Amino acid sequence: MSTETIDSASMELWESAKSFLIMTLKTQEEKSQAERYLGMITSVESDGKKFTIYTINEFTADFLKKDYASKLRGSFMVAGAPEDFVLEIKCDHNAKPAMIVPSSPTPISQSQRPTNFVSTLPLNEEYTFETFVRGPSNSYAISAAEGVVNNPAKTLYNPLFIHGGTGLGKTHLMQAIGNELRRRNPSMMICYLTSETFLNEYVTTLQAGQIESFRHKYRSLDLLLIDDIQFLARGKDVQIEFFNTFNALKDNHKQIVMTSDVAPKDLPILESRLISRFEGGMVQEIENPSYETRLAILKKKVELLEVRVADYVLEFIADNIKSHVRAMEGALTRVCHAIQADPSLTLNNDALSYILKDYIEKERSMRKLTIEEIQQACAKKFGVSMDDILSHERVQSIVTPRQLAMYISKKYTSKGMKEIADSFGKTHPTIISGVKTITGRLTNEPELKVDLEEILSSFGYRLSDAMD
Repeated sequence: MSTETIDSASMELWESAKSFLIMTLKTQEEKSQAERYLGMITSVESDGKKFTIYTINEFTADFLKKDYASKLRGSFMVAGAPEDFVLEIKCDHNAKPAMIVPSSPTPISQSQRPTNFVSTLPLNEEYTFETFVRGPSNSYAISAAEGVVNNPAKTLYNPLFIHGGTGLGKTHLMQAIGNELRRRNPSMMICYLTSETFLNEYVTTLQAGQIESFRHKYRSLDLLLIDDIQFLARGKDVQIEFFNTFNALKDNHKQIVMTSDVAPKDLPILESRLISRFEGGMVQEIENPSYETRLAILKKKVELLEVRVADYVLEFIADNIKSHVRAMEGALTRVCHAIQADPSLTLNNDALSYILKDYIEKERSMRKLTIEEIQQACAKKFGVSMDDILSHERVQSIVTPRQLAMYISKKYTSKGMKEIADSFGKTHPTIISGVKTITGRLTNEPELKVDLEEILSSFGYRLSDAMD
């Protein structure tokens, strides 16, 4: 039974449970992961006491059972489900398979290619080149993406590595490549997923003794789109597996596209041979958009939502929300909800300032944060002096707070690398090295992550507030 035919009460219960689950997650990373996997649910059905969730493939069903079943059950209870209700998560065997490959490792001939395509993770059909707003901050990345579409795997754009801060459109552009190539050639073997999904599936198939099937699946592709490649740092064995998959695809003249928060040279704890492969094609950055581009993005969003919003409202948002596109779109959604709740509402600057108070305060606090304040906070947290932070002393008790201050200055202010280097009395490469070291340590040292969260909290920040 599809979500369209389920009764309204059960549908409301389901939507509330999903919302509650996502609200309880602490970090933006956890929320994004939940949204990705919940987005792979194909249908739901309910008979009042039993709620069944169907997913796109067995792997997703197993992952949801393992990582989300208890959270979902608790969310259903909060949403009003009866105490004796039953929750089941199953694979929808009537849905199209996630990837169509033969069971044997025999190479697939063009005549054997499937005539349909479903990705490991679903491609958002709204993510197209037509809906992506071009501006000076992203024009080179768009040109590279179009180069991939026009001549996949046969140009200097293989691999294509797109990097940039949170919410700037990396995933949109990557999926636009997949959607356009899928439209031009429906028989292409195209797979979109995150490195986190790659890691989880690798571990699952390894434990099940099905690693050859896993390898054949990913090495038989025509196009691999892999998001958030930085999370490969979480496992050494999976880096080796991805390295071999990467080489197999390249050797067979297949296209690879990756995204990351940072450039390849700044990726933490990744094998040098992997970084070398990433840098072997085209590396393009998406930067923070200018005012004109922000305004154009808002106008495109209003057009897609088919809502009426006055130009001066969009101008107000573009002028006040600058940190990233996702925050700007969230502010627009907030205003649209206010308009729907009270169509007679007069949206002058005072009203907009009130409606968007938390967005604007966050923006202002980000701009006001100084490197000296960060240095002082790190010194205080670790019991060292400002002289220690600015010194050339190499003992670990001083290096850690110094490098953490470098990391926060890079991630949570709009200061350039030269200004940060000058503030620490260090060279540009030293700052890059410090940021890279802390990024790697945060992946493996929970205690350091707690220290970072406490320092950020003293400024009213969260981990998800990073500017890049």
